[in-house]
Amino acid sequence: MTDWMKAAQSQEKSYLKDLTNLLKIPSVRDDSAATDEYPLGPMPAKALQEFLKMAKQDGFRTKNIDNLVGYAEWGEGDETLAILAHLDVMPAGKGWDTDPFDPVIKDGNLYARGASDDKGPGMACYYALKYLKDQGVKFNKKVRFIVGTDEESNWTGMHRYFEVEPAPTMGFSPDAEFPVINGEKGQFSLLLDVPAGNSGKTQLKSFQSGLRFNMVPREAVAEITVPDKEQVTSEFGQFIENNPVTGKVEETMDGLKLTVIGKAAHGMEPEKGINAGTYLATFLNKYDFAGGAASFISFLAKYLHLDTRMEKFDCSFTDDVMGELTMNAGILNYDEENGGKINMNFRYPKGITPDEIQAKVEKVTKALAITVNQGDGQLPHYVDPDDPIVKTLMEAYIDISGDQNAKPEVVGGGTYGRLMKRGVAFGALMPNTPNTMHQANEFQPVNDLITSMAIYMQAINNLVTD
Repeated sequence: MTDWMKAAQSQEKSYLKDLTNLLKIPSVRDDSAATDEYPLGPMPAKALQEFLKMAKQDGFRTKNIDNLVGYAEWGEGDETLAILAHLDVMPAGKGWDTDPFDPVIKDGNLYARGASDDKGPGMACYYALKYLKDQGVKFNKKVRFIVGTDEESNWTGMHRYFEVEPAPTMGFSPDAEFPVINGEKGQFSLLLDVPAGNSGKTQLKSFQSGLRFNMVPREAVAEITVPDKEQVTSEFGQFIENNPVTGKVEETMDGLKLTVIGKAAHGMEPEKGINAGTYLATFLNKYDFAGGAASFISFLAKYLHLDTRMEKFDCSFTDDVMGELTMNAGILNYDEENGGKINMNFRYPKGITPDEIQAKVEKVTKALAITVNQGDGQLPHYVDPDDPIVKTLMEAYIDISGDQNAKPEVVGGGTYGRLMKRGVAFGALMPNTPNTMHQANEFQPVNDLITSMAIYMQAINNLVTD
């Protein structure tokens, strides 16, 4: 019987070298730099090209589809096992203790943007597949290791793959946590437009908070004009002292610039973050704004602040299997000429619909003259725990980790696994490791990554030799 942990440990040095090369590429989608050759900007394409170059050198059959998505392939058979990972990363944001694109290992932890989401886990899984190939394991299925380049936005690359390539029989995505994620909530965004208007004694010149809809805003900055700068400065200091945020106030030509720093977190678990935008709005809500500025501030403060479960909208909902409805207020912007934009991102279980949620929100926004539009979304996804792919993956995780109490789980995150009828998410975050995805100082313990490689080795081996 193969000692999978020993096999994974033998790959550590080479794995970390190849992973470091990918982590150094700041592969954030950049539509402002998009071209016909690089539809998502040059950096995601560069990461894709680097991965496919490596895979080709490792002996895999490779294909690049329009610099959007690509794959490394091995094995033959009527069935196809797909492994879906992604090479794009979230914007680094502020608050890092190290350069987010210059990976470092400290106290056994690998720090870099993408170390946890998803380059670290993705490469651990790739190395597991490479090891089996190099050992001469006879595959009875075709395996395609497919890498997308905009999982953190709208999945353009992976959708293109499924348009032009045959659908796989089954698969998994190493882009979540262990043991096995056999269910993912549905998700969609409501896009709110707030009218301009700024005639109060206190005026909101601008308000900016949030980088992505699926990320709790760490920072919020507002520029205001006020009758009494000294009073507001003093009251802001007291507010910072009494709340779980930090901040600063600066004088501008005609007013004040207020900055609040909270804590970023993944939008699927917004309660684990500290939303700087709603905290800043809560402070500002005591002042005499008018028009659209007043609507923008009061909506954030009265309805979005500290309400990730939509209780203030009379819209809280829980399904026994898939869990709670959650909401992340991810992008909160306003300027005095164009008004405001708010993105409310939802993760919802079966049993409630986006239209029902929108109707509840509109009951509140109508009185504030805020218009609501529904963005694209994804339906809830669920694979039966008795499906052979779930059982095989669970067995590999339990055998390597020793966690005899592990059970399949449902989460609010969305992974590529949901693109397949028999698709799940599988690792690589260990149950007791902090989740730092989408946060400053993102990391993964090196030992966890090597353990996950061993789990992937056993899992893929059992799936392709059954």
